[in-house]
Amino acid sequence: MPFAFDARPAWALGPLLAAATAFAQTSPSPAPPPAPAPVPAPAAPAAGERVEITGGRESDTEQRRQSTAAKIVIGREEIDKFGDATLGEVLRRLPGVTTPGAPGRGGPPRLRGLGGGFTQLLIDGQRIPPGFSLESLTPEQVERIEILRAPTAETGARAIAGTINIVTREGFRRRLNDLRIGFGVENGRFSPGLNWSHNDSAGALTYTVSASAFRSRREDENRSDTRVEDLDSGTLREDRSFGSTTRGERQGMNLTTRLQWRLGAAGDLLMLMPSVFHAENHSDVAFRLDQRQGPSTPERYETGTSTVDGRFTTGRLGLQYRQRVGEWRLESNGSAGAWRARSSTLRQEDYGASSTLPPRVLDDRGTTRERSANLTFKGSRLLGGEGREHSLVAGAEIETVRRDEERISLENGQPTLVDFGENLSARVLRLAGYVQDEWSLSPQWALHAGLRWEGITTQGDDAQGERPRNRSSVWTPLVHAVYKPDPKSRDQVRVSLTRSYRSPGIASLIARPSLNRDRPASGPNEAVTADTAGNPGLKPELATGLDVAIERYLEGGGVLSASLFHRRIGNLIRGVTTLETVDWSNVPRYVRRPQNIGDATTQGVELEAKFRLDQLVAAAPRVELRSNLSLYRSRVDGVPGPDNRLEQQAQASANLGADYRLRGTPLTLGGNVNWVPGYTTRTEAGRTVTEGRKQVWDAYALWTFNPGLALRVLGNNLDPRDHGSTTVVDTPVGSTTERTTVAASSPSFTNWQLRLELKL
Repeated sequence: MPFAFDARPAWALGPLLAAATAFAQTSPSPAPPPAPAPVPAPAAPAAGERVEITGGRESDTEQRRQSTAAKIVIGREEIDKFGDATLGEVLRRLPGVTTPGAPGRGGPPRLRGLGGGFTQLLIDGQRIPPGFSLESLTPEQVERIEILRAPTAETGARAIAGTINIVTREGFRRRLNDLRIGFGVENGRFSPGLNWSHNDSAGALTYTVSASAFRSRREDENRSDTRVEDLDSGTLREDRSFGSTTRGERQGMNLTTRLQWRLGAAGDLLMLMPSVFHAENHSDVAFRLDQRQGPSTPERYETGTSTVDGRFTTGRLGLQYRQRVGEWRLESNGSAGAWRARSSTLRQEDYGASSTLPPRVLDDRGTTRERSANLTFKGSRLLGGEGREHSLVAGAEIETVRRDEERISLENGQPTLVDFGENLSARVLRLAGYVQDEWSLSPQWALHAGLRWEGITTQGDDAQGERPRNRSSVWTPLVHAVYKPDPKSRDQVRVSLTRSYRSPGIASLIARPSLNRDRPASGPNEAVTADTAGNPGLKPELATGLDVAIERYLEGGGVLSASLFHRRIGNLIRGVTTLETVDWSNVPRYVRRPQNIGDATTQGVELEAKFRLDQLVAAAPRVELRSNLSLYRSRVDGVPGPDNRLEQQAQASANLGADYRLRGTPLTLGGNVNWVPGYTTRTEAGRTVTEGRKQVWDAYALWTFNPGLALRVLGNNLDPRDHGSTTVVDTPVGSTTERTTVAASSPSFTNWQLRLELKL
């Protein structure tokens, strides 16, 4: 199957325009035949066939179609197609999802290009703990992925960009025992992995166990060039380059379990969901600084080494109990979790043989603990007569989170932050109540209306002995509507009007600074390498949103969709760099702190097409095509233009992929190209950041020997390219302005994976 696409943005429009043509030209579905004469209920064949074939479960596409709130459902079949090693590799190909960082490296997924907490990330409906990476989950542990582009009262309103809900493997009445053994190779580094999934039942108990173990090795290179010039005179004041090589190793294990007991024919059940994740990492860094031009004082190092070690462990226990009482289905959910992270960094800088300065040794060690618990109660019931059913849901939630940090920062054996203490903490208490009604008004109209209230109390730590509290409450009305112009066709229009919010992360409420180690803590630093600190007085951001979508669901599967969205955000949180008089230095230093700076807007267009080629062209091969294109714009009122967009939001993203099983052979081939253009963001009046273009090509080949044995070869980032970024900071110095330009780049590498897939 050839993949010969033009690398320019226009390549993504081809299949989408073709899909749009098919949308316009496809004739309406024929009217159904007259209904047969009524028959007694026990002999109803349609109902019997539905239960026998699907077990009462709708397909992923049908779940999406029937949902009143806009939702994309990615099931096991699509998750399994590429045979990815991590969940992050699956997510970056999905509509509207982007990941930061270098090509093939991944990162926290974000919807509509909005990161930093704008995207709500859930596992089984519960928010993931800070510090936990979705890269730790393997695709084998996931039953489906749900993407909600607009919030609902039930799933929560902390989702300005949307929600990604990862549903772990569920229990079924059939036995499943899958084992996958494989390894990956990247830049000559070998990384083995093992995944096991098992489903079974014993009487009223259905259980699922998914486990994985991994060990990954990577080698990274980074280079940056820094130039400091006087803007008024054009004089070059400083010119230096920095280069580093990092050899890292990460290993860990994951275990998720779901135990489900059926407690009668009425659908009552009890479910336990314990999970444990553990990972350890070690890396050795060698770096060098070449000072080609610049001030001789204070003197900079020439070479150095750094050793970084870390451990992360999280455990969680979830409990769900569901019971039917009369017309009501009552459900209670509770979970308790804790995670602990330890890190240590030992860095030594040498000034060279010609210098009289001794080596500078920096020792940073820290332990972070976070404990959380939540309890939810929900009641639901069906109301109304035939053809006008209501699905009424009401619920209440309580959640508490406590974070404790212990940190030690030494420079040549002496503490650098003696006035801030070593033990700091922050707390968050959240109360919520909601009610929503999903109402079938008519065969053409369906309405989903909800109202949610959340009260949030945060208690930060200013690292000076004070624990300021901040209380706020948010009312979030939410309305979703679906209109079907012809109930017999498969076309529909969605409209959503919502309010949503983003609360400050608990780590950002702790004001203890983190020092940038580029220069000694006792001396001056630069705005481009500012120290960072939290702000215990942060307030939540609140957004009003409008979403409109047109969808067509094709006969035989497939979907075509075009959607628009708009968000108006108040109390935007943005990092602000200022020169401060600080306790840890005798001279002022630049410090970057999060602040509420005002309002912002973002809007965009999202196109999606997923279908088989023979649905578009008669007698064509049964090639499965999928493509999506998203275009974004944003503006931050508190930052002057141009390029005053929201941080880390590219102007576009696109995916184009295909899968085909060669007729008469057990070989399946597939590929995907992911494209994100370069963009520039003005984050402050005197600071801009430019990110380079990303283009990632993936392909796989799957040879199925028999239903229980298959061999897969997967290549990620087949066309590796250097990833670059440029930061420009203008700083007033006396009567002139000093411009610092830092151009950074790092190579990327192709990752090859070979995996043996067994069904035992």
